[in-house]
Order: sequence, then structure tokens, then C-alpha cells
Amino acid sequence: MDLPHGIDIDYDALHALLAPGAGPPPADRTVASDLAAAALRAVAEGRWDLPAIRHPLGFLCLPVLRDGAKGVCVHLFDGEDAEEDAGGAGSGDGTGGRDAGDGPGGRVPLVHAHSWSLVSLVLHGRVTNRSVRVVDDPVAPTHRVYEVRSGPDGTDEVRRTARLVRAEPGGSERSTSGDVYVVGPGEFHATVVGGGRPAATLVLGATLPGRSDMSLGPLRGEGHRSVREICDREETVVAVRAALRRIDGPGD
Repeated sequence: MDLPHGIDIDYDALHALLAPGAGPPPADRTVASDLAAAALRAVAEGRWDLPAIRHPLGFLCLPVLRDGAKGVCVHLFDGEDAEEDAGGAGSGDGTGGRDAGDGPGGRVPLVHAHSWSLVSLVLHGRVTNRSVRVVDDPVAPTHRVYEVRSGPDGTDEVRRTARLVRAEPGGSERSTSGDVYVVGPGEFHATVVGGGRPAATLVLGATLPGRSDMSLGPLRGEGHRSVREICDREETVVAVRAALRRIDGPGD
């Protein structure tokens, strides 16, 4: 297989290193972190032409592997949307204050649920994953569920559904460099970074058949369509080099 970036990434081997639920030893996490750093260096040094993609949820995504239903990405958070210990992620209610279509580019809501299983290793910074309990409630709902369909051309289509729910704050899990956290498919959650400081994560995902990505939005909101912005070479390299300095630094 031709590897223009010179890095052989094996999803199954990487997944085994992080061993969800089994408490991966620090040495395995270091191997995974080193692999992520090697991929970033290949981009920073011009050995891999991999543009970053501006995700609707507010971070830069570098898709380092696409292998059918499996994928590996590095997510770079700039910290601008961070909240430290607030009860919610934007609205103060723990369910995310951004409604569908709110904000630049019609970004999707902060609270969302993946159609795929997620395993994430924090490369640097502090990341808080806030779970949200969602119960069907057509009588006294707080949110409407929207279906999010992402096309291979970078188009995100947010579709209004008939499902009305009541959303309540769930648990909160804070992870720092070297920590691994797992989010199951269909689990509503919001991810924020700590203290307004940048963070980076290595993310593994495996899409499950018959599931859809979902998000919470306003009761009377409408669907919309947006196209993810592809960063140019200079912007990508600047972001990647900044992440590498923090990964290689003395720690958080």
C-alpha cells in the first residue's frame, strides 16, 4: 500500500492499544500518542498533504485514516468555546445552549449523539465530556431531536424530526493528557475543553449500521445545510505545529 505520509496506521492495532474498558497501561497509551504525533509531524514537515477540516462543532479535524466503517482522526481544539465548571455548555442548563442553525456557518448543536462508537485519547490539554439524559416527552419537551447526515463532499444536512424530548444534565468526566474516554453510539453528550486552553485528542470511531447521528435543537427550529470548510496549507500547518509544541512540552 502506498503511504505518501510514511506512517502505517492500523485501526485494529491502535484500538487494541487503547483497550476500552480494560484500563490500557500507560505504555500503550504512549505508543498511541507517539503515533498521533508522528502523523502531525508528517503534516507539519510537508511530507503529508492532509488539510485540516473545520468541524461544525468548533474544532479542527485531521482525518488520518478512513478504512470503510472505521476511522482515525486528530481533533484540535483552540479553547475559544471552553467552559470550566459551568453547569451547562453555553446555556447554563447542562444541555448546550447552541441551537441548530445558531452561530457562524449554521453550526450544529453542541449536544449530540454519534452513530458510531468513540474512543478518545487526550494528547494534551483538558477535555470534559458532559453526558445528557434524554427522555421522550411530547407533553413538556425542552428540545427537538435533529438528524445529522454528513456527505462525503463535506456537506452536513441537519434534518428536523418529530421526536420531542426532555434533556437533563447527566454526569461529567474530565480527562487530561494520557487519559482515555469512551462514548457509546446514541449517547447524547457535549465535549468542552478546560480553562480556555487548547487541547488535542486522538479519536477512533467505528460506524454501526442502521444508526444516525443526532443532535438537540430548538422545538420550533428548522433544518439547514452547511459545507465544512477545508483549511489551506498554511492554516493547517500553523495549527498542527502549535499542537506539536504542546504535545512535546512539559505537560499541562
